[in-house]
Amino acid sequence: MRPNIPITVLLADDTEMMRRAIQRLLEDDPEIEVVGEAADFTQSIKMTLELKPQIVVLDVHMPNYSSLTPLEIRTSFAPCAARLVAISIWDDTDTKTLAESFGAVLLLDKAKLGTELVPTIKRLLATPLGDQHDER
Repeated sequence: MRPNIPITVLLADDTEMMRRAIQRLLEDDPEIEVVGEAADFTQSIKMTLELKPQIVVLDVHMPNYSSLTPLEIRTSFAPCAARLVAISIWDDTDTKTLAESFGAVLLLDKAKLGTELVPTIKRLLATPLGDQHDER
């Protein structure tokens, strides 16, 4: 990453405590700037389209998911070309499939964010768009 040009990130999680924890984790890195926070899918889509972050850290189990289909979520995020990093307390096949249906490039376990989130964000920005999916 070039100096003075931070990676822009939107945090989307329905739990304020989780958003605060992720914010603290990311603010320690001068190459990353959190540009906004959302508490549900509708708000995260709106803010992504307005703020155009490079990365959206998206909890896959937020309120109002049932009012949107995975295709609607994926299509709504598409215009800004943000890379979606899904997060969840579950790391099972169904959750990974759900994350992928939203357009997420990978799913991170919330318990491992402290060690995996910052390197993942940096790696994603260094990877061409067509080669984003993680093999986990």
